[in-house]
Amino acid sequence: MDWLLHAGDDPVHKILLMIIAIALFVVVMALILLVVDRRRNPSKWFVAGGFVGPALVLLAAGLLYPAFGTIVNSFQNKNGSAFVGLDNYARAFTEPAFLLVLGNTALWVLVAPLLATFIGLVYAVVVDHSRFEKFAKALVFLPMAISMVGASIIWKFVYEYRPQGVDQTGLLNQLVVWLGGTPTQFLLDRPGNTLLLMVVLIWIQTGFSMTLLSASIRAIPTDIVEAARLDGLSGFGMFWRITIPSIRPALVVVLTTIAMTTLKAFDIVRTMTAGRYGTSVVANEFYEQSFRQLNTGMGAALAVLLFVIVIPVIIYNVRQMRLAEEVR
Repeated sequence: MDWLLHAGDDPVHKILLMIIAIALFVVVMALILLVVDRRRNPSKWFVAGGFVGPALVLLAAGLLYPAFGTIVNSFQNKNGSAFVGLDNYARAFTEPAFLLVLGNTALWVLVAPLLATFIGLVYAVVVDHSRFEKFAKALVFLPMAISMVGASIIWKFVYEYRPQGVDQTGLLNQLVVWLGGTPTQFLLDRPGNTLLLMVVLIWIQTGFSMTLLSASIRAIPTDIVEAARLDGLSGFGMFWRITIPSIRPALVVVLTTIAMTTLKAFDIVRTMTAGRYGTSVVANEFYEQSFRQLNTGMGAALAVLLFVIVIPVIIYNVRQMRLAEEVR
Protein backbone atom coordinates (compact mmCIF):
# COMPACT_ATOMS: atom_id res chain seq x y z
CA MET A 1 0.00 0.00 0.00
CA ASP A 2 2.88 2.38 0.77
CA TRP A 3 4.22 1.72 -2.71
CA LEU A 4 0.90 2.85 -4.21
CA LEU A 5 0.50 5.97 -2.08
CA HIS A 6 4.05 7.31 -2.33
CA ALA A 7 4.94 7.61 -6.00
CA GLY A 8 7.78 10.08 -5.47
CA ASP A 9 9.52 11.43 -8.57
CA ASP A 10 10.19 8.07 -10.21
CA PRO A 11 8.64 8.23 -13.73
CA VAL A 12 8.42 4.42 -13.98
CA HIS A 13 6.50 4.34 -10.71
CA LYS A 14 4.08 7.00 -11.97
CA ILE A 15 3.51 5.17 -15.27
CA LEU A 16 2.75 1.95 -13.40
CA LEU A 17 0.26 3.78 -11.17
CA MET A 18 -1.42 5.21 -14.26
CA ILE A 19 -1.67 1.75 -15.83
CA ILE A 20 -3.16 0.36 -12.60
CA ALA A 21 -5.73 3.19 -12.47
CA ILE A 22 -6.76 2.59 -16.10
CA ALA A 23 -7.03 -1.14 -15.48
CA LEU A 24 -9.24 -0.56 -12.42
CA PHE A 25 -11.48 1.73 -14.48
CA VAL A 26 -11.81 -0.92 -17.22
CA VAL A 27 -12.62 -3.62 -14.65
CA VAL A 28 -15.27 -1.48 -12.93
CA MET A 29 -16.94 -0.55 -16.24
CA ALA A 30 -16.87 -4.20 -17.35
CA LEU A 31 -18.57 -5.26 -14.11
CA ILE A 32 -21.23 -2.57 -14.51
CA LEU A 33 -21.96 -3.62 -18.09
CA LEU A 34 -22.05 -7.29 -17.07
CA VAL A 35 -24.52 -6.68 -14.21
CA VAL A 36 -26.78 -4.41 -16.27
CA ASP A 37 -26.74 -6.69 -19.31
CA ARG A 38 -27.47 -9.92 -17.42
CA ARG A 39 -30.87 -8.76 -16.17
CA ARG A 40 -33.77 -9.20 -18.54
CA ASN A 41 -35.76 -6.04 -19.18
CA PRO A 42 -34.01 -3.98 -16.51
CA SER A 43 -35.82 -0.88 -15.34
CA LYS A 44 -34.60 2.56 -16.35
CA TRP A 45 -33.71 3.33 -12.74
CA PHE A 46 -31.57 0.19 -12.53
CA VAL A 47 -29.64 1.07 -15.69
CA ALA A 48 -29.25 4.70 -14.64
CA GLY A 49 -28.06 3.63 -11.20
CA GLY A 50 -25.55 1.24 -12.72
CA PHE A 51 -23.89 3.94 -14.80
CA VAL A 52 -24.41 7.01 -12.59
CA GLY A 53 -23.80 5.25 -9.27
CA PRO A 54 -19.99 4.94 -9.57
CA ALA A 55 -19.75 8.57 -10.69
CA LEU A 56 -21.80 9.68 -7.69
CA VAL A 57 -19.57 7.66 -5.36
CA LEU A 58 -16.45 9.26 -6.84
CA LEU A 59 -18.11 12.68 -6.67
CA ALA A 60 -18.89 12.17 -3.00
CA ALA A 61 -15.34 11.01 -2.33
CA GLY A 62 -13.72 13.81 -4.32
CA LEU A 63 -16.00 16.74 -3.44
CA LEU A 64 -18.40 16.12 -0.56
CA TYR A 65 -15.92 14.50 1.81
CA PRO A 66 -13.26 17.24 1.36
CA ALA A 67 -15.97 19.92 1.65
CA PHE A 68 -17.15 18.45 4.95
CA GLY A 69 -13.56 18.24 6.15
CA THR A 70 -12.98 21.89 5.24
CA ILE A 71 -16.04 22.98 7.23
CA VAL A 72 -14.83 21.00 10.25
CA ASN A 73 -11.31 22.49 9.95
CA SER A 74 -12.74 26.01 9.86
CA PHE A 75 -13.79 25.58 13.51
CA GLN A 76 -10.33 24.48 14.61
CA ASN A 77 -7.11 26.28 15.49
CA LYS A 78 -4.02 26.84 13.37
CA ASN A 79 -2.77 23.25 13.36
CA GLY A 80 -6.17 21.57 13.78
CA SER A 81 -5.44 20.34 17.29
CA ALA A 82 -8.21 22.19 19.16
CA PHE A 83 -11.76 23.36 18.59
CA VAL A 84 -12.04 27.18 18.57
CA GLY A 85 -15.66 27.65 17.48
CA LEU A 86 -16.31 30.78 15.43
CA ASP A 87 -12.99 32.44 16.25
CA ASN A 88 -11.67 32.12 12.68
CA TYR A 89 -14.83 33.68 11.25
CA ALA A 90 -14.71 36.44 13.86
CA ARG A 91 -11.14 37.24 12.81
CA ALA A 92 -12.20 37.34 9.15
CA PHE A 93 -14.83 39.99 9.90
CA THR A 94 -12.95 42.05 12.50
CA GLU A 95 -9.23 42.19 11.72
CA PRO A 96 -8.27 45.04 9.34
CA ALA A 97 -6.14 42.79 7.11
CA PHE A 98 -9.01 40.40 6.45
CA LEU A 99 -11.53 43.24 6.10
CA LEU A 100 -9.31 44.66 3.35
CA VAL A 101 -9.37 41.26 1.63
CA LEU A 102 -13.17 41.09 1.84
CA GLY A 103 -13.44 44.66 0.56
CA ASN A 104 -11.19 43.89 -2.41
CA THR A 105 -13.26 40.82 -3.21
CA ALA A 106 -16.48 42.85 -3.11
CA LEU A 107 -14.87 45.44 -5.38
CA TRP A 108 -13.93 42.72 -7.87
CA VAL A 109 -17.46 41.27 -7.83
CA LEU A 110 -19.13 44.66 -8.33
CA VAL A 111 -16.82 46.45 -10.77
CA ALA A 112 -15.31 43.82 -13.07
CA PRO A 113 -18.60 42.16 -14.21
CA LEU A 114 -20.28 45.53 -14.83
CA LEU A 115 -17.42 46.90 -16.91
CA ALA A 116 -16.85 43.67 -18.87
CA THR A 117 -20.57 43.34 -19.63
CA PHE A 118 -20.96 47.02 -20.54
CA ILE A 119 -17.95 47.04 -22.88
CA GLY A 120 -19.03 43.76 -24.47
CA LEU A 121 -22.58 45.05 -25.00
CA VAL A 122 -21.47 48.34 -26.53
CA TYR A 123 -18.98 46.55 -28.75
CA ALA A 124 -21.61 44.02 -29.89
CA VAL A 125 -24.03 46.81 -30.82
CA VAL A 126 -21.39 48.92 -32.59
CA VAL A 127 -19.86 46.18 -34.75
CA ASP A 128 -23.15 44.37 -35.48
CA HIS A 129 -23.72 44.23 -39.27
CA SER A 130 -20.59 46.34 -39.86
CA ARG A 131 -18.24 45.71 -42.75
CA PHE A 132 -15.52 44.16 -40.58
CA GLU A 133 -17.84 42.46 -38.08
CA LYS A 134 -16.19 39.01 -38.13
CA PHE A 135 -12.67 40.39 -37.80
CA ALA A 136 -13.67 42.85 -35.06
CA LYS A 137 -15.42 40.16 -33.02
CA ALA A 138 -12.56 37.69 -33.46
CA LEU A 139 -10.10 40.34 -32.29
CA VAL A 140 -12.00 40.91 -29.02
CA PHE A 141 -12.65 37.19 -28.47
CA LEU A 142 -8.96 36.21 -28.82
CA PRO A 143 -8.04 36.92 -25.15
CA MET A 144 -10.54 34.20 -24.15
CA ALA A 145 -8.04 31.68 -25.52
CA ILE A 146 -5.35 32.88 -23.10
CA SER A 147 -5.08 31.47 -19.60
CA MET A 148 -5.42 33.74 -16.59
CA VAL A 149 -1.74 33.28 -15.79
CA GLY A 150 -0.68 34.02 -19.38
CA ALA A 151 -2.83 37.15 -19.52
CA SER A 152 -1.46 38.27 -16.14
CA ILE A 153 2.12 37.95 -17.36
CA ILE A 154 1.26 39.98 -20.47
CA TRP A 155 -0.27 42.79 -18.42
CA LYS A 156 2.52 42.65 -15.86
CA PHE A 157 4.86 43.59 -18.69
CA VAL A 158 2.46 46.38 -19.67
CA TYR A 159 2.67 47.83 -16.13
CA GLU A 160 6.45 47.23 -15.82
CA TYR A 161 8.40 50.07 -14.18
CA ARG A 162 11.94 51.32 -14.71
CA PRO A 163 13.51 54.35 -12.96
CA GLN A 164 13.41 57.70 -14.73
CA GLY A 165 16.20 58.09 -17.26
CA VAL A 166 16.26 54.37 -18.07
CA ASP A 167 14.56 52.93 -21.16
CA GLN A 168 11.11 51.75 -20.16
CA THR A 169 10.11 48.17 -20.93
CA GLY A 170 6.50 48.62 -19.81
CA LEU A 171 4.13 49.88 -22.49
CA LEU A 172 2.10 52.05 -20.10
CA ASN A 173 5.13 53.78 -18.60
CA GLN A 174 6.61 54.31 -22.07
CA LEU A 175 3.41 56.10 -23.08
CA VAL A 176 3.67 58.22 -19.93
CA VAL A 177 7.26 59.18 -20.82
CA TRP A 178 6.30 60.05 -24.40
CA LEU A 179 3.62 62.36 -23.03
CA GLY A 180 6.18 64.10 -20.82
CA GLY A 181 5.25 62.38 -17.54
CA THR A 182 7.24 60.51 -14.91
CA PRO A 183 7.34 56.69 -14.78
CA THR A 184 5.08 55.28 -12.07
CA GLN A 185 4.97 51.99 -10.18
CA PHE A 186 1.32 51.41 -10.97
CA LEU A 187 0.87 48.26 -8.86
CA LEU A 188 2.07 49.75 -5.56
CA ASP A 189 -0.71 52.16 -4.59
CA ARG A 190 -4.20 51.09 -3.65
CA PRO A 191 -7.02 51.11 -4.61
CA GLY A 192 -5.72 51.92 -8.10
CA ASN A 193 -3.61 48.75 -8.22
CA THR A 194 -6.69 46.59 -7.62
CA LEU A 195 -8.50 48.32 -10.48
CA LEU A 196 -5.48 47.74 -12.73
CA LEU A 197 -5.57 44.04 -11.86
CA MET A 198 -9.26 43.98 -12.82
CA VAL A 199 -8.30 45.21 -16.29
CA VAL A 200 -6.82 41.75 -16.96
CA LEU A 201 -10.11 39.98 -16.18
CA ILE A 202 -12.14 42.59 -18.08
CA TRP A 203 -9.82 42.17 -21.08
CA ILE A 204 -10.47 38.41 -21.06
CA GLN A 205 -14.17 38.40 -20.24
CA THR A 206 -15.23 41.15 -22.67
CA GLY A 207 -15.03 38.63 -25.51
CA PHE A 208 -17.31 36.25 -23.63
CA SER A 209 -19.78 39.07 -22.94
CA MET A 210 -19.70 40.30 -26.53
CA THR A 211 -20.31 36.85 -27.99
CA LEU A 212 -23.34 35.99 -25.86
CA LEU A 213 -24.92 39.43 -26.07
CA SER A 214 -24.35 39.67 -29.82
CA ALA A 215 -26.18 36.35 -30.29
CA SER A 216 -29.02 37.59 -28.06
CA ILE A 217 -29.32 40.84 -30.05
CA ARG A 218 -29.54 38.90 -33.31
CA ALA A 219 -32.28 36.72 -31.77
CA ILE A 220 -34.59 39.72 -31.17
CA PRO A 221 -37.67 39.16 -33.39
CA THR A 222 -37.67 41.43 -36.45
CA ASP A 223 -41.36 42.27 -36.02
CA ILE A 224 -40.58 43.93 -32.65
CA VAL A 225 -37.80 45.99 -34.22
CA GLU A 226 -39.94 47.00 -37.19
CA ALA A 227 -42.85 47.97 -34.92
CA ALA A 228 -40.51 50.13 -32.82
CA ARG A 229 -39.20 51.88 -35.92
CA LEU A 230 -42.75 52.58 -37.08
CA ASP A 231 -43.33 54.21 -33.68
CA GLY A 232 -40.39 56.50 -34.35
CA LEU A 233 -37.69 54.83 -32.25
CA SER A 234 -34.11 54.91 -33.50
CA GLY A 235 -30.57 55.15 -32.22
CA PHE A 236 -30.29 55.27 -28.43
CA GLY A 237 -34.08 55.04 -28.00
CA MET A 238 -34.12 51.73 -29.88
CA PHE A 239 -31.18 50.49 -27.81
CA TRP A 240 -32.66 51.49 -24.44
CA ARG A 241 -36.32 50.61 -24.99
CA ILE A 242 -36.07 47.55 -27.25
CA THR A 243 -32.60 45.99 -27.18
CA ILE A 244 -31.95 46.10 -23.43
CA PRO A 245 -35.38 44.69 -22.33
CA SER A 246 -35.21 41.98 -25.02
CA ILE A 247 -31.78 40.69 -23.95
CA ARG A 248 -32.25 41.17 -20.18
CA PRO A 249 -32.05 37.42 -19.35
CA ALA A 250 -28.79 37.14 -21.31
CA LEU A 251 -27.43 40.25 -19.58
CA VAL A 252 -28.13 38.77 -16.15
CA VAL A 253 -26.52 35.44 -17.08
CA VAL A 254 -23.40 37.21 -18.40
CA LEU A 255 -23.15 39.40 -15.29
CA THR A 256 -23.54 36.52 -12.83
CA THR A 257 -21.19 34.24 -14.78
CA ILE A 258 -18.44 36.88 -14.82
CA ALA A 259 -19.14 37.59 -11.13
CA MET A 260 -18.48 33.93 -10.34
CA THR A 261 -15.26 34.14 -12.36
CA THR A 262 -14.09 37.14 -10.33
CA LEU A 263 -14.40 35.11 -7.15
CA LYS A 264 -11.76 32.82 -8.62
CA ALA A 265 -9.37 35.64 -9.56
CA PHE A 266 -6.58 33.91 -7.64
CA ASP A 267 -4.43 33.43 -10.76
CA ILE A 268 -4.34 37.14 -11.63
CA VAL A 269 -3.61 38.36 -8.10
CA ARG A 270 -1.05 35.66 -7.39
CA THR A 271 0.83 36.18 -10.67
CA MET A 272 0.94 39.99 -10.64
CA THR A 273 1.32 40.99 -6.99
CA ALA A 274 1.09 37.80 -4.89
CA GLY A 275 -1.49 39.68 -2.81
CA ARG A 276 0.96 42.39 -1.73
CA TYR A 277 0.31 46.14 -1.71
CA GLY A 278 -3.26 45.66 -0.47
CA THR A 279 -4.44 43.66 -3.50
CA SER A 280 -5.25 40.29 -1.92
CA VAL A 281 -8.67 38.68 -2.39
CA VAL A 282 -10.36 35.82 -0.55
CA ALA A 283 -9.09 33.13 -2.94
CA ASN A 284 -5.50 34.34 -2.64
CA GLU A 285 -5.71 34.78 1.13
CA PHE A 286 -7.05 31.25 1.46
CA TYR A 287 -3.92 29.99 -0.31
CA GLU A 288 -1.68 32.27 1.75
CA GLN A 289 -3.12 31.16 5.08
CA SER A 290 -3.31 27.46 4.21
CA PHE A 291 -0.02 26.82 2.40
CA ARG A 292 2.32 29.71 3.24
CA GLN A 293 1.47 30.46 6.88
CA LEU A 294 0.22 26.89 7.54
CA ASN A 295 -2.85 28.23 9.33
CA THR A 296 -5.24 25.53 8.18
CA GLY A 297 -8.10 26.71 10.41
CA MET A 298 -8.14 30.26 9.01
CA GLY A 299 -7.59 29.02 5.48
CA ALA A 300 -10.56 26.66 5.80
CA ALA A 301 -12.75 29.47 7.16
CA LEU A 302 -11.90 31.67 4.18
CA ALA A 303 -12.64 28.77 1.81
CA VAL A 304 -16.05 28.31 3.43
CA LEU A 305 -16.76 32.04 3.16
CA LEU A 306 -15.87 31.94 -0.53
CA PHE A 307 -18.20 28.98 -1.02
CA VAL A 308 -21.02 30.76 0.81
CA ILE A 309 -20.55 33.84 -1.36
CA VAL A 310 -20.70 31.76 -4.56
CA ILE A 311 -23.89 29.81 -3.69
CA PRO A 312 -26.47 32.63 -4.10
CA VAL A 313 -24.80 33.79 -7.32
CA ILE A 314 -25.00 30.27 -8.76
CA ILE A 315 -28.65 29.86 -7.73
CA TYR A 316 -29.60 33.19 -9.28
CA ASN A 317 -27.63 32.37 -12.43
CA VAL A 318 -29.40 29.02 -12.86
CA ARG A 319 -32.81 30.64 -12.41
CA GLN A 320 -32.05 33.28 -15.01
CA MET A 321 -30.81 30.65 -17.47
CA ARG A 322 -34.07 28.76 -17.02
CA LEU A 323 -36.06 31.94 -17.61
CA ALA A 324 -34.07 32.60 -20.75
CA GLU A 325 -34.82 29.09 -22.01
CA GLU A 326 -38.53 29.57 -21.29
CA VAL A 327 -38.54 32.81 -23.29
CA ARG A 328 -36.98 31.02 -26.24
